[in-house]
Amino acid sequence: MTPPLRTVCALVAYDGTDFYGFQSQADVPTVQDALEQALDRFCLREGRIIGAGRTDRGVHASGQVIRASMRWKQAMADLERAWNAHLPPSIAVRCVREAPEGFHPRFDAISRMYRYFVWWQQAPEGFPSLRRSPLTDRFALLETRPLDVAAMNQAASYFLGVHDFATFGQAPQEGEGTERCVTAAFWRIEEPGASLSAPHPARRLVFTIVANAFLRQMVRTIVGTLLAVGRGEIPAEAIKQMLGARDRSEAAPPAPPQGLMLERVTYPPVLDGWVHAQVESKVAPQREDRVIDREQGRENAYAKQRRGFGKP
Repeated sequence: MTPPLRTVCALVAYDGTDFYGFQSQADVPTVQDALEQALDRFCLREGRIIGAGRTDRGVHASGQVIRASMRWKQAMADLERAWNAHLPPSIAVRCVREAPEGFHPRFDAISRMYRYFVWWQQAPEGFPSLRRSPLTDRFALLETRPLDVAAMNQAASYFLGVHDFATFGQAPQEGEGTERCVTAAFWRIEEPGASLSAPHPARRLVFTIVANAFLRQMVRTIVGTLLAVGRGEIPAEAIKQMLGARDRSEAAPPAPPQGLMLERVTYPPVLDGWVHAQVESKVAPQREDRVIDREQGRENAYAKQRRGFGKP
């Protein structure tokens, strides 16, 4: 007897270092292909996997949301175990649930949250600057120059609200609009207990940004520009002029991909609780997540209608 057709929603985490992004591409490894190949080893998959965000090459995720359909008669917990058993070590399915009818991880989302990690390590005077940090380079950008984090946060505040972000990214498809609504954008400094990779003191900088959707390379270009502000190369007030210019040449080059992570995809309240409850019940919310929750409460009809889909 043929097993019943099941459509599931899953939360997925992955180390994107060795993948050419999430979306399937010919002749190169991608996260989507790895997820589908793993399913094909133990069940009959029907159709392609759909993801909430098409992360770029080298970008990571802890909260990618996907939808998949397959022939399966056992419990969802058995599906999760079998799927993980056939995946490479760099990908993990965090939880699997039966998807409600019509669920679409991309079009049903009302916001996405990304974080960018910077390992900030300055050598004492008279010592050479580090060129690499072996224990952090895979998941963070190494920065050895002085940074004015207060100026970076001032500059980040100018991104809040609805703006045309053409200076900072490219529309996913030709002819699509470049307006987006940003509801949170801030830097946080984490003081370390001890340095991971060298005897010199180090701190981790974390940039958090939430928006209804993102343009291609938007987050990394914003981060690259904010780091230039922190180094004193661009005044914080210049962000306002950059937004108005709608000219890609006005922004700094994008920050490297390894520091970027897709942290969370948010849905309307009832659906969001259903998607995330199984994982988030195990983890206490962090302080900045509560700030973000308040910001998301301010989202208006624009943020719900303009659910564009692009690479950050």
